[in-house]
Amino acid sequence: MTITAVADQRSAARELRPVVDGAVHLPGEPGYDEHRRPLMPTLDPRPALVVEAVTPADVQAAVRAAREHDLPFSVQATGHGTYVPNDGGLLLKTTAMNTVRIDPHLRIAKVRPGAVWGDVLAAAAPYGLAPLSGSSATVGVTGYTLGGGMGWLARRYGFAADSVLSAEVVTPDGRRVIADSHYNTDLFWALRGGGGNFGVVTSLTFRLYPVAQVYGGISWFPADRAASVLRTYRDWAGSAPDELSTAVVLSRIPDAPSIPEPLRGWRAVGIKAMYTGDAETAEGLLRPLRDAAGPALVDGYRTMAYADAAMGGTPARFFDFFPELGDEVVDTLVHAADRPGGIGPTVEIRHWAGATGRPGPGAGPVSHRGVSFSVIVDQPELSVTDRLRPHGIGGSFRNFLADTSRTATAYTAADWARLREVKRSYDPHNVFHLGHDIPPAA
Repeated sequence: MTITAVADQRSAARELRPVVDGAVHLPGEPGYDEHRRPLMPTLDPRPALVVEAVTPADVQAAVRAAREHDLPFSVQATGHGTYVPNDGGLLLKTTAMNTVRIDPHLRIAKVRPGAVWGDVLAAAAPYGLAPLSGSSATVGVTGYTLGGGMGWLARRYGFAADSVLSAEVVTPDGRRVIADSHYNTDLFWALRGGGGNFGVVTSLTFRLYPVAQVYGGISWFPADRAASVLRTYRDWAGSAPDELSTAVVLSRIPDAPSIPEPLRGWRAVGIKAMYTGDAETAEGLLRPLRDAAGPALVDGYRTMAYADAAMGGTPARFFDFFPELGDEVVDTLVHAADRPGGIGPTVEIRHWAGATGRPGPGAGPVSHRGVSFSVIVDQPELSVTDRLRPHGIGGSFRNFLADTSRTATAYTAADWARLREVKRSYDPHNVFHLGHDIPPAA
């Protein structure tokens, strides 16, 4: 680091410490190493300083300081969505801004940017309400929602971004503005799917839904039924009601206390399901998949509180949307997962459609709406991806995308062009560029 750069970081820290309520950490100081690290273990960022925000005013001060001292700027709450290291810049931590407020009569939640889904689930559950949360309670609400948000209630109620009612945003010039259906409507549209490209969201208000209990979980079946299950699944999914969300996983049975020890680590077919209704109706709907899969090795379906229903996800080294699952796609996936020696990758095929493909007026730019299936492969061989690509649309989903060179593939061409226009209006100098960058229109 040059003498000038060191002077800039220390100057920024001197200016910020008297005006922010949170802590400011420089390299070598207590707290710096703890707060600079994201969730991804392969990243080892070395920001010039870390600012812990506890108020929106702290956020404003940090944004202004980064601009004044020409420091790369990034935001991190839980660190799940950090894919590019902020070396030599200002890292804003919003973890401490984790307030959650529930209005049970209006069925809305208002959260600060450090809140995680577990916070919202715990606050909403006593009222029989549920957010459109993701598969993990430790994921940050704001980053997940701004990226689109595909959860297990999405087929019934839409993407998490579609339920956002308003956002309070600190813009790149340090102003605090409200974005909703009446004020800054272009910014409101862009935030709901465009991620953190347009400012720092310091408050998010979104709808909650009357879901207290669900029926579902994951059940495991013999691996040799994989082809039968996938062929049945592709034909069955089109008739599944919006209240039922499903995915098929070709993987190993996890090493977990709930699994009989002799079955742990077996290659198997997992069928994930979540139904917002009673067990008897759910089992009737799932019967064709059970018939194709044969007797269950582990039957994991049960009635549970929605807050306990997270089922985890598969890391997406390969991801694409598929309008249909043709025989070549099915055969490729089954063969890939059944590699000799039992070392095949994990493959997850998920049914989308439903309410995700029926957005309301003015809905934000969330991915490629209306496509039936997605396919994730966690450790794909080149031969596998080469065979799959001709059948997919070449798209991605913002929340599942780690490759920042492919950001544009998470949007339709029309949405991408409009996002760049909004970016030019709110961030013409591209202050918010670290990560999934949407460059300003020329």
